[in-house]
Amino acid sequence: MSGRIHQVHEKRENNTEMEKLIKDALKSAKADYVEIRIQEGRGTGIAYVGKELESIGESTAIGGSVRALVKGGWGFVAFNDIENLSYYVKMACEQAQLVENKDILLAETDVIRDHIKTKVDIDPADISLTDKHDLCHRYNNIILSSKKIQTTSVRYVDSHSTQYFANLEGSFIVSENIFCGVSFMAIAKDGMNVQQAYDSVGDLRGYKNVGNLEMVCEEVTKRAVDLLSAKPVEGGKYTVIVDPKLCGVFTHEAFGHLSEADFIYENEKLREIMKIGKRFGSDDLTIVDDGTREGEAGYIKYDSEGTPSQKTYLIKNGILESRLHSRETAAKMDERPTGNSRAISYAHEPIVRMTNTYMEPRDWAFDDMLASTDDGIYAIGSLGGQTNTEMFTFSAEEAYRIKGGKLCENIRDVVLTGNVFETLLNIDAIGNDLVLFGGLGGCGKGGQSPLRVSDGGPHIRIRNVTIGGR
Repeated sequence: MSGRIHQVHEKRENNTEMEKLIKDALKSAKADYVEIRIQEGRGTGIAYVGKELESIGESTAIGGSVRALVKGGWGFVAFNDIENLSYYVKMACEQAQLVENKDILLAETDVIRDHIKTKVDIDPADISLTDKHDLCHRYNNIILSSKKIQTTSVRYVDSHSTQYFANLEGSFIVSENIFCGVSFMAIAKDGMNVQQAYDSVGDLRGYKNVGNLEMVCEEVTKRAVDLLSAKPVEGGKYTVIVDPKLCGVFTHEAFGHLSEADFIYENEKLREIMKIGKRFGSDDLTIVDDGTREGEAGYIKYDSEGTPSQKTYLIKNGILESRLHSRETAAKMDERPTGNSRAISYAHEPIVRMTNTYMEPRDWAFDDMLASTDDGIYAIGSLGGQTNTEMFTFSAEEAYRIKGGKLCENIRDVVLTGNVFETLLNIDAIGNDLVLFGGLGGCGKGGQSPLRVSDGGPHIRIRNVTIGGR
């Protein structure tokens, strides 16, 4: 499990004291493998619901965890008093010794020493709590300005996190991250007819990202109100043009999770379906998970096991190319780690997760895609959905009928259902307008939610989509 030393030259701060504490604790480890993660963080949260300020505050936290591997058995301990780190290393090793032998191996990775700091335009820490509150209050009032809006939800979150990672192999990595985001929801009501619209921004670029969003609030309000007069869709089979946001949700939920190797390895049926080299779409179809995209919500230079992130082609030119791995799943499947082992916090064990997952753009302009669609539906945004292995159900936030190559009446209650593999094969046009979306939402898996990720894609056109109303 030992690898070559890979020294990275970046700006570092003095972390001598923490490094000494961790290295001293590792000296007492009696295990095949041990890793230590310590996390220090502070953050701000503000939430408006309707006219009421529901919550506002700032918080700090510190904690850590130790994961140990002994003869194929894992031990894991999470804690808050980092001064007793040596004791917790001993405890994790003792736990691992009691676990039944599962013949677990870890794929080899480089030994890394590095210090990474997020580059932001404006640090949220430099903005007062009063100014952050005033921003949320202003956005909330814009949404409430319409008489048809029954209630709202405006949420603001920022966080500063410093994470220390070290393992028995010699890696020591310090990662500093600054996240900032805001979300808006408008709920409109007319009698028994209730409709909602939503938008959110959030990534690692800084405070500027959440400013000057008055027009976004107005658009969210207008969408919710317009949906009150939209006609329910008639169920059936349609040609559907999907916008970048819904394309991203489909890519992440319907295919990205199927590409997580822990899920594949444990599912015999899926191992048969997800064979490397199998065709899943046209030559134009390429789906990527890329943790190296700086500034995006899913950016990580290293995962929670200290493995460098990378750009992983899941589907390339229509062919299944790869999947997402931790060190353990890579060893099980005799493949290379991809830097996708992620824990939501120090209190959780790393599991295989996505980062920035998207469909790559191609040559179609949206206007040409629309003009060449004689009859269909234009589906925009997402109100959520669910997947069950290869089957999916997604609800579009809003939609329009397409007739004669033009957008016509607004429709609602548009629910897309189908088999992900059939749907990928039915994509016949991929746009040139890639957009990635982060936000305050996140990915959920294994009781760990929300993990910061981004997803996206261009406009795409799909033939023979089953549409049903909610």
